[in-house]
Amino acid sequence: MFSIEKITYSFLLKKAWPIILANASVPLLGLVDTAVIGNTGSVEDLGAIAFGALIFSFVYWSFGFLRMGTTGFVAQAFGAGEHCELRAVLGRALLLAIGLGLLLIVLQQPIQQLAFILLDGSDAVEGISRSYFSIRIWGAPATLSIFALMGLLIGMGESRLLLILQLFLNLSNIVLDVLFAGVFGWGADGIALGTVVSEWATVALALFLVVRLLKIKAQGGDQFWPLQLILNKQKLVRMMSANADIMIRTLLLVSSFALFTNQSAQYGDEVLAANHILLQLVSFAAFFLDGYAFVVESLVGSAIGAKKIELFDRSIGKSTVLAAITAVLLGLIALVFGDFAISLLTDIQLVREVANSFLLFVAVYIACSFAAFQLDGIFIGASFTKQMRNASIVSIAVFVAAWWLLTPLFAVSGLWWAMIIYVVARALALLFYS
Repeated sequence: MFSIEKITYSFLLKKAWPIILANASVPLLGLVDTAVIGNTGSVEDLGAIAFGALIFSFVYWSFGFLRMGTTGFVAQAFGAGEHCELRAVLGRALLLAIGLGLLLIVLQQPIQQLAFILLDGSDAVEGISRSYFSIRIWGAPATLSIFALMGLLIGMGESRLLLILQLFLNLSNIVLDVLFAGVFGWGADGIALGTVVSEWATVALALFLVVRLLKIKAQGGDQFWPLQLILNKQKLVRMMSANADIMIRTLLLVSSFALFTNQSAQYGDEVLAANHILLQLVSFAAFFLDGYAFVVESLVGSAIGAKKIELFDRSIGKSTVLAAITAVLLGLIALVFGDFAISLLTDIQLVREVANSFLLFVAVYIACSFAAFQLDGIFIGASFTKQMRNASIVSIAVFVAAWWLLTPLFAVSGLWWAMIIYVVARALALLFYS
C-alpha cells in the first residue's frame, strides 16, 4: 500500500520512467524486423510483414481491455489489502485471456479471410502473409495472458518488473527474428515463429515473477488461487461488463485515428505520407504521457481500495502537474526539432515540406493531450468504465462534427484542428462524467 507521504514528484518519476522505457522499446522490434527482412528477404516478404503486423495490431489492440480492466480491479484490491481477491482478479483475467486466445486460434480462418478482403495486396504478398498469420496466431493465448499479467504489475505499482518483462519480450523477439529470418533464411515465417516463441517464453517468465511476488504478499493459510472466488458470478459479470465498456472505448479511439488517416488520403499521397509521419511524433509523446497515466491508474485504484481521499487527491494533483509539464516540453521539442525528426523519417522533399508546415498543430495537440491521458488513467484505476465508454461516444461525435465543419473551410488545417478539438473533448467529456 502506498502512503500519502510517499507521493512526491521524485517518487512519481521513479515509477514512471520504467514504463516510459518499456513503451519506447516496442518500436525497436518493428525496426529490426524491417531491417532483417529488408536485407535478407524479398520485397514480398517485406510487404507480408507489414500486412501481418497490421492485422495483429488491430486484433490485439481490440483486447487491450485485458490490461486496463485488470489494472483497475487489482489496484483497488491491493489498496484494500485484499490479497486473496487480488489473486482472484488475476485468475479471472487469465481465464478470459486464455479463452479468447484459443477462440482466436479456432476462428483463424474467418479472421484471415476478413482481413484479406479488407487489405489489397499482390497474390505473392497475400500468400506469404497468410503463412505468417497461420504461424503467429498460435501465440494469441500467450499475448493476451501477457496483457493480464502486465495489468496486474501496473495495478500493484511494480513498474520495474513491467520493464523487465517488456525488455525480455522485445529483446528475445529480436534475437530469434535475426536467427530464424536472418541466419536460417526462413523469411516472414521466421519472423512469425520468432515472435510466437518469444511470446510463450515471456508468459512463462511473467508467471514465474508474478507468482513469486504474490506468494510473498500472501497471508498464511490462504489458498493461492481459490477457484470458488475466481468463479464468483457477480464479480465475473462485473469484470465482463467493464471489459466490454473498455473495448468499445478503445475501438472508438482507434476509429478516430483511422478517420484522420483516411481523410488525409483525400488530399493526396504527400499529405497522407506527411500526416503518417507526424502521427509518429504524436506516438512518441504518448510513450511519456502513458507512463504517468499508468502510475495514476495504480495510485487511484489503491486510494479507492484503501478509502483514502487524501491519497487520491495528492496522487492526481502531483502526477497531473508532471504530465502537464512533460506535455508542454514535448510540444516545444516537436516544434523546434520536428523538422530534424521528419528528415530522419523520409528523404522525399515534398513530404518533408508538407509535414513541416503542420508541425505547429502537432505541438499544440501534444501539449493539450495530457489531460485526456491523465483522466483515462484515473477512470481506469477507479474502474469507471461505463463513464469512459460514454465519454468516448461523446468525444468522437464532437470530432466528426468538427471535421465536417472545418475541413471544407480549412482543408488539411481543418483536419488537424478537428484532432486538437477531439483530444480536448476527450478530457472535457471525462471531466463531465467524473
